[in-house]
Amino acid sequence: MNAPGTIDRPLTHDPKKQVPTMKLSAHEPSAARTTARTASDATDSRQNRNREMQLIPEALARAHMDERIQEAESERRAVRLARARRMQRRAERASLRARRALAMAVMQ
Repeated sequence: MNAPGTIDRPLTHDPKKQVPTMKLSAHEPSAARTTARTASDATDSRQNRNREMQLIPEALARAHMDERIQEAESERRAVRLARARRMQRRAERASLRARRALAMAVMQ
């Protein structure tokens, strides 16, 4: 039931909705320039355009998700770095306490 000229696949004469012509060089014969464009070519072009339009929200959602994932990863890296710095300061303080305790033990 999906033949050209039906409601699902209307046959159009509108040049804007048809497949664009191929640019042929001047070396080719003029008979090759008169390539016949069928309604199925225009329909395929229109269907591809419709499919691309339907996939735009999905592409936007995918880009949004990727952005959120990158934000989460950068936040995790920041938290990990802050934790590492905190642990380093704690280790330095423990080292100083141990050094002082050793010095006090040697002094007595």
